[in-house]
Amino acid sequence: MAQQYPEWIWQNGAIKPWKDATAHVMSHALHYGSSVFEGIRSYVTPEGAAIFRLTDHLKRLYLSAKIYDMALPYSQDDLAAACREVIRKNGLAAAYLRPVAYRGLGGFGLSAETPIDVAVAAWPMGPYLGPEALEVGITACVSSWQRFAPNTIPAGAKAGGNYLSGQLIAREARRLGFGEGIALASSGLLSEGAGENLFLVFDGVLHTTPASASILAGITRDTLKVLAREDGIEVVERDIPREYLYLADEILMCGTAAEITPIREVDGKQIGNGKAGRVTRRLQELYFGLFNGKTQDKWGWLEPV
Repeated sequence: MAQQYPEWIWQNGAIKPWKDATAHVMSHALHYGSSVFEGIRSYVTPEGAAIFRLTDHLKRLYLSAKIYDMALPYSQDDLAAACREVIRKNGLAAAYLRPVAYRGLGGFGLSAETPIDVAVAAWPMGPYLGPEALEVGITACVSSWQRFAPNTIPAGAKAGGNYLSGQLIAREARRLGFGEGIALASSGLLSEGAGENLFLVFDGVLHTTPASASILAGITRDTLKVLAREDGIEVVERDIPREYLYLADEILMCGTAAEITPIREVDGKQIGNGKAGRVTRRLQELYFGLFNGKTQDKWGWLEPV
């Protein structure tokens, strides 16, 4: 089925038709991956449409840009307004938002000075890993591709070029018949999924890999840590060997797109009883409860459209 695009997009300060939001083929970002971006969701709540942790996502966008020496020509408030505008203009409520800033047409060298172009798109998106993934879980494999080593590419930046790694991991997994790939760090220890953070459950305790494992320390990951601790679930950040994937009682992937997706099998080995476990189900209840009103938003994470 062909992708259905929304009618409107925000680019460089103005709403315009989607088809008119173009970039030159010699733009720096196209050749060198010099872009930073965010993935953000809006949800329908009892109080109306709300964007989840918009401020935190945009803060990370600017921090990613800082790492790559990209001076964004718009303020964080400007981009927050742009996010709300594209949702309203396209008549959306539940939507996926993609703010992106990139080096445009200028010089052609790696360190060339170029304008920084900025766009914000919004479109409807269901479960990223498939319509049944949140309920029945997915299969996964440990990828033959490792994450980049420390002090090579900054994993803490959400930059376009970083996702070449994720593409290799995800496409290998799909080619081999798995729902998603899992990457090891250069140390040989567990890192993260192709585009998701990982949690493993042992005896009711939630374990996740640290920032030093070449992960993007995700906002959904942070959300789950906060919700779990609030609910009395212990959370531990630590190095995790590969084989612990096979020993875990439960495993879940999380991210803005993936939300909270159980993993029922890794490398052909069943995890737990082969379906979402008690802790995973509880985290799903708490997380989605933020949007249906069953979980109190004590942190001001829901920002009205």
